[in-house]
Amino acid sequence: MQLLKDYTGSVYGGLGHLLYAYSQAKGLVISKKLEQVQNLERFDYSIWRELLTDIQQQIHVPALGLDIADYVQPKHLGIIAYIALSCTTLGEALHRYHDLHRLVYDGSSLQVNMQDDYLMIGWGDIPFHLTTQVTNEIAIALMIKFLYLFMEFDSIYVYEIHFTHPAPPNIALYEQYFHCKVRFSQPVAQIVLPIQELAKPFRQGDQTLHHLLMQQAQALLDKLPNSTTLDHRLQQAILTGLQKNLYQIEPISRQLGMSIRQLQRHLQQQDTTYQNRVQEVRHLLAEQYLKDPHLSLLEIALLLSYSEQSAFQRAFKHWTGRTPQQWRKQQHTSP
Repeated sequence: MQLLKDYTGSVYGGLGHLLYAYSQAKGLVISKKLEQVQNLERFDYSIWRELLTDIQQQIHVPALGLDIADYVQPKHLGIIAYIALSCTTLGEALHRYHDLHRLVYDGSSLQVNMQDDYLMIGWGDIPFHLTTQVTNEIAIALMIKFLYLFMEFDSIYVYEIHFTHPAPPNIALYEQYFHCKVRFSQPVAQIVLPIQELAKPFRQGDQTLHHLLMQQAQALLDKLPNSTTLDHRLQQAILTGLQKNLYQIEPISRQLGMSIRQLQRHLQQQDTTYQNRVQEVRHLLAEQYLKDPHLSLLEIALLLSYSEQSAFQRAFKHWTGRTPQQWRKQQHTSP
C-alpha cells in the first residue's frame, strides 16, 4: 500500500539522458541506476528523485537543479520541444506545454491560473514529502529553459518564481539565474508571468523544422498528382496546424485567405472533403512518424492532434487494416 501511496507518475526517458550528460561533463561517477534508465522510454518519478539525490551527494554545488538545467537540449524534452518549434508566440508555446506536459512528467497536472495581470503556472499535486528543493528547481528551470531554447534569452520577463521549500542561504544566486524575485516557503512551486508576455513573438523559425515540414508537404503532394498551388498551401497549413492543434477548417481557411464555403467548394470539385484531406495528411504523417523508433505511440498521437492514443490506434487501423504496432513491426522486419 505504501508503494501505491508514494507513486507519483513517471518522467520522460530523455531526462535520464540529461543527467548522464551532466554527470559526464562534471566528471562524476555514472551509477548503475543511471546506466539502467538510458534505454528506457520512461521511468518512475521515485527513481528520478533518487538519481538527483545521488548526483547531489557527489557534487556539492548550490542550486544543483539550475546547474543541471543549463545542460538541457531539445532532445532531452522529447517531442514537446519538437512541437514547440512550430509555435509563433509565447502564449502558444505555453498552451502546448500545458497540453503536453504529461509527456515530460505525467504525475502532476500543470496548473495555470490568472490573477489580476499575472499568469501563474505551477505544480501543486505532488505531496510535499515526495519532492526536494532539487526536484522543484529542475522542474521550474527546465520550463524556463524550454522557453529560452526558442526565444531570445532576454525577451521573456518573469515576474516571480515560487518554491515550496525553505530558503537556502544563497537566494541571490536564484535571482541572478531567473532575473526576477524568487520566493521560498510558498504554497505552490510556480512561475509568475505578466499576461502581456503571452503575445511575445518567437525569434525566426527553426530551419530544421521548416525543412522537415517542407519534406512532409512534398511527400504529400507527390501523392496528389493533380494538386494545385492552393492544395500545396492547404497541405502545409494542415501540417503545421496539426502540430499546433489548430487544424480545424475555420483557422485553416482563414490562414489561406478564404471563406469556409470557398474552401469546401474547392474540395468538392475534387470529390473530397476537408475532413478527408485532414485524414490523408494524418495517415501519411503517421506512417512517417512510425518509422522513427524513438517516437512512442502516445507521442505520435499527440503530434497528429489526437487527444488519446486509443483514438489514433482506431484511426490507423481504419486506414491500413493493421494496428500501429503491427505496421511498425512489419516495417522493422521487412528487408
